[in-house]
This record gives sequence, structure tokens and C-alpha cells, in this order.
Amino acid sequence: MKRKLRVLLVIMFGMYASGSMAQDVRITEDMETASFSVAGRDYTIARDQDTTNRLTGDLTRTSRPCPDFCIQPMRAAPGVRTLGELEVISFLEEEVSPGRGLLVDARSPGAFAAAAVPGAVNVPLEVVLEENPYRGQIFEALGGRPDGIGFDFGAGLQLVIYGDGPWSSEAADMIRELVDAGYPAANLGYYRGGMQSWQGLGLTVADTASGG
Repeated sequence: MKRKLRVLLVIMFGMYASGSMAQDVRITEDMETASFSVAGRDYTIARDQDTTNRLTGDLTRTSRPCPDFCIQPMRAAPGVRTLGELEVISFLEEEVSPGRGLLVDARSPGAFAAAAVPGAVNVPLEVVLEENPYRGQIFEALGGRPDGIGFDFGAGLQLVIYGDGPWSSEAADMIRELVDAGYPAANLGYYRGGMQSWQGLGLTVADTASGG
């Protein structure tokens, strides 16, 4: 009888221990996932549940030559807000989903195709540079209107812009280009952490090349 009791206790303790050790990797204590729709497509953001997962590839590098890979300031331009991951998720839910804003990936099309924040659109930095003859079309797509001198961005979309990470200048450079062109700083946000921080936290990544 005692032996059976000991076996039962061992089994029960094992079940308790395994249950108490199980990890529920939530976004926050009160948020397990975040779901939203963009242009009729549904997205869900969660965190990787594998607690042994590690970053691999280029985003694991800590040291890149500067220039060109220099650490960026916390604020990209005066009046432009800097966001973290929770603010980016809220922006996707509250501004991008209803069509009032865009989450802009300023990286190359190849980088965007390999991995991106779900719901983002790819607008490479080069297309907003002054030397691009089609820049005006991009500005119009963002809500700008030609005014004879430049563009009136009074009806411009809310934008949050990101790149590879704090050592990557694409996002900050794009923000400065837009501000110089007259885009209201209050309509711009800077996700400084970019893909390195996003993936470092195990958040869902979209494989845009395969439509994922």
C-alpha cells in the first residue's frame, strides 16, 4: 500500500512539475496574440512558443563597420515619435487595419520578401529620394497632393517606418526625406528596433515571397 502511494505521489508530482514548468510565451501578461486585417487579409501576431529558439543568420551579428552600419539615434527627426513593439502592434490594429495608416518596410525588396512584420508594405528608401523620377507617384499614394511647388500632405496617411535594426539607417533616412518634402512629423513614427528586435522577441514574421 505504501509503495503504491509513493508511486502515485511521484506521478502526481511529475504532472504538477511539468504543468508548472510549461511556458506560455505571451506578448504581454494580458495579451496572448494580436489579430487584425489589412486589405482583406487576416493576420495574427504571436510569439514563438519554443523557449529554446535562438536567432540565426545575419541579424545575430553584433558588429558591423560604421559607416555604413552606424547606430541610429533614438529619435529620427524632431516631432517624430519612436515606437516599440507593442506600439507597432497597436498601430497595426488601430490605424493600418481600418486604412488610416501604413506600416512601411524601408528595406530592399529582397530583404522584405525573406521576412517582414505582418501587415507591412515594402517602400524601399530609394523610391522616396529626390533623384527618383517617380517619387511624386509614391507621394500621391501616401496621400500627398501636388500643389504647384511640391506636395501638400495635409491628407497624408499615418506612417510607421522600420528597417533592419538600430544599426540600419534606411528607416531614419526615409523619415528625414519625408519631413524635408513636407510630410508632417506628427504623421510619422519610427520603429527603431526593426526586424532585429522584432525577431529577437520571437514575434510572428511574414514570409512575403510565399505569401505567408
